[in-house]
Amino acid sequence: MHVLAAELRLPTNWLDYLILAIYFAVVLGIGFAARASVKTSLDFFLSGRSLPAWVTGLAFVAANLGATEILGMAATGAQYGVAVVHWYWVGAIPAMVFLGLVMMPFYYGSKVRSVPEFLLHRFDKPAHLLSSGLFAFASILISGVNLYALSIVVEALLGWPQWVSIVVAGFFVLAYITVGGLSSAIYNEVLQFFVILAALIPLTVLGLKRVGGWDGLTDTLTKQHGGDFLSAWGGTGIGDANPLGANWLTIVLGLGFVLSFGYWTTNFAEVQRALSAKNLSAAKRTPLIAAFPKMFIVFLVMIPGLVAAALVPKIGLEGSGLTYNDAIPLLMSELLPNGVLGIAVTGLLAAFMAGMAANVSSFNTVFTTDIWQKYVVKDRPDAYYLKFGRLITAIGVVASIGTAFLAASFSNIMGYLQTLFSFFNVPLFVVFIIGMFWKRASVKSGFYGLLAGTTAAMANYFIVYKQGVIAIPTDQGANFVSAIVGFVAGAVVMVAVTLFTAPKPEEQLAGLVYGTRSPGMEEPPAEGDDAWYRRPALLGWGAIILAAALYLPYSL
Repeated sequence: MHVLAAELRLPTNWLDYLILAIYFAVVLGIGFAARASVKTSLDFFLSGRSLPAWVTGLAFVAANLGATEILGMAATGAQYGVAVVHWYWVGAIPAMVFLGLVMMPFYYGSKVRSVPEFLLHRFDKPAHLLSSGLFAFASILISGVNLYALSIVVEALLGWPQWVSIVVAGFFVLAYITVGGLSSAIYNEVLQFFVILAALIPLTVLGLKRVGGWDGLTDTLTKQHGGDFLSAWGGTGIGDANPLGANWLTIVLGLGFVLSFGYWTTNFAEVQRALSAKNLSAAKRTPLIAAFPKMFIVFLVMIPGLVAAALVPKIGLEGSGLTYNDAIPLLMSELLPNGVLGIAVTGLLAAFMAGMAANVSSFNTVFTTDIWQKYVVKDRPDAYYLKFGRLITAIGVVASIGTAFLAASFSNIMGYLQTLFSFFNVPLFVVFIIGMFWKRASVKSGFYGLLAGTTAAMANYFIVYKQGVIAIPTDQGANFVSAIVGFVAGAVVMVAVTLFTAPKPEEQLAGLVYGTRSPGMEEPPAEGDDAWYRRPALLGWGAIILAAALYLPYSL
């Protein structure tokens, strides 16, 4: 393993490349097949709101299960240990349930085409334009992270220079999204979900076997890093030291509430999958169905990260020649035989394409419908916006190629992503949550709350943390604090502005504020949707209870 650190190259042969070629052919085939269903801009951007819940549910989790999730969460496991489970059981499941049970009726019932469009109805044009611009910018940055993650794998696989890997991969994804629109992305994400599992399960099993099973892994890591490395909550008392550099309060509030709810409830790359569902019931169940595979996927990324930490104790340290992001490629090169290696490489490429496609498809929707159609070129025929949507997709991919090189400067790409979420998603969430639950929140408060929250989160990270004004042990700990600061600043400014400006007339709030109803929210369940096992409340609370139970073995 130490030899591989100097020049990592996966020992692939013709069988691995054949598997990869078959996969790429299938992906492009799905894209061209989906083209036949794209007749209008609604078909291109939201699949004509026609997809069943099981398809949108798997696409929902696959859109999140990008290469950044796999490489980044494995890197987090190698760096921080078992604490990575917080990003799933506290940092995902409660927010996904909240989205399905509470927020989807507002999104789907109001018939908005994007998350920023909801702010236009609830607040005003400045809030809508600012949120659209911030979201489009963040989508390109996150898409670039996926491109960089892919370049790690392609460089190890083919030995291509990083810039070649980024450019070639970016244009491949451009091909199938431009042709088939969101339907192409979603159906490919369903395929990619199963391919990703086929890649990660053998890697996890063989990794455990290499280190002597779970007992051998825990014994090795305890000797290297101490007991808290294998405990979810160990050492998280306020003032205590732990690998994550965060205490239980910042984990619960910063990650479990602010970052988590900010990401899962307002990130259009995820919400777009639910909005493409065929009816309100299917839209509500989309994130609830996704919650069940999501809570178990952590084992398939955490364990390889822990195995890498056990086999290469100096991974991520200066002079090792390795970053934490190398954990998965290292194990692939060391553990997987040919054929299985081809499936694993295909799985990582599938994960990359799922993550990038999710962000590019959400970017083209927001830029076309929320910026171009609303403020630049208005009242054109629908065919014009369909054509423009394809054009802006190409521009988004080119921009993503540029931002991929920015991601290369971070040793843990998941830390970089969490930084972006604290800047962009958290302030958006505070505007949503206050506007959705407080009728009095004024028209002007949305814009100023979003501006204040974004500015405060950035100031905390770049000035307070980076300049050493307050000592925070790790980047992840700083992200949690930045998220809390952004949330509080946005909330305070919204309340203050509301006290001095006029509220929106109550008759214009129907379906936009909790306690009100719009016609779409009264939609009766479709045939079969009222079966007991499809009830959203049962699915939601079942997911919460199961996630809490999974914590027990790692909390004793």
